[in-house]
Amino acid sequence: MFLIYDGGELILEGYSDARFESDDDDAKSQSGFVFKLNSGVVSWKSSKQDATADSTTEAEYITVSKVVKEAVWMKNYIQELGMIPSITESVVIFCDNNEAIAQAKEPRSHHCSKYILRRYHLLMEIVSRGDCRMDRVRSVENTADHLADVAGRSYSTYR
Repeated sequence: MFLIYDGGELILEGYSDARFESDDDDAKSQSGFVFKLNSGVVSWKSSKQDATADSTTEAEYITVSKVVKEAVWMKNYIQELGMIPSITESVVIFCDNNEAIAQAKEPRSHHCSKYILRRYHLLMEIVSRGDCRMDRVRSVENTADHLADVAGRSYSTYR
C-alpha cells in the first residue's frame, strides 16, 4: 500500500463514532475513529472507553474529545516535517451526533456537560482556537461507523 501525494494542498479529515454501552458486562461504550489525508486512510483506532458514559451524546463527546487531540498531533507532526506543504485549514472532524457537535461548539447551552469529566472539555478549547472544526455526517456515510461496532456481543450472551 502506498500513499500517493499529488503536490496539492494537504487536507486532513477525521471521522468519529461511538456505540453507547456496547458491552453488557461493564456498560462501557466503544469508540472508533478514522483519519484521512487527501482521501487516503492514514490512521484508525477502535477501543473501549475508559469512562462510563451516561448517554449516547456523552459517549460521542468522549470519543470526539480524543479524536481532536489526535488531529492536533497529526497536524503538528506534518508541519514539523517541513518537506511538504503544511495543512493550512482547520482539521474537519465528522461526527454523526448533533448534540455532541453542539456541545463542542456552544458549551454554555447544554446542561448535561456538567456531568462529563473535565479532561474531555479540552475539545471545546481546540474547536474555539480553530485547530479543528466539527461537521455533521450521516451515519451511513461515517467512515468510522464500523470501528465502533467491533465489540459485538458480550460474553454473557454466550453463557
